[in-house]
Amino acid sequence: MAEENQTKTQSKNGASMIWQVIGRLVTAAIVLAITAFFTPGFQINNIWTLAIAAIVLTIIDYLIVKFTGLHATPFGKGFVGFVLSAIVLYVTQYFVAGYTISWMAAIIGALIYGVVDYFLPGEQQM
Repeated sequence: MAEENQTKTQSKNGASMIWQVIGRLVTAAIVLAITAFFTPGFQINNIWTLAIAAIVLTIIDYLIVKFTGLHATPFGKGFVGFVLSAIVLYVTQYFVAGYTISWMAAIIGALIYGVVDYFLPGEQQM
């Protein structure tokens, strides 16, 4: 009986984790699209590029959190989060074709990304 309950709990946690990841990717894509729209010098060519960029941004953020414990977000982490956010936005262009951003646009984009991410409802951490 206890083993059955443990198995059900593990499957629910696994499904919950998948939905968290999907939710984070969708949120990242929305925030990224809004950021690119309002940031001069930041271009995303199409919806597929946006989707791939959201995946890459999520993976980079996850790796930064995993190895340093820092989130790449301006809110809640201050200057370090802001700098990380700008770097992540800039570095993503080397992994995604059709995604271009200048250093200045990355700085402006980090501000916009942080503001939009702050106002979207829901838990943003994985």
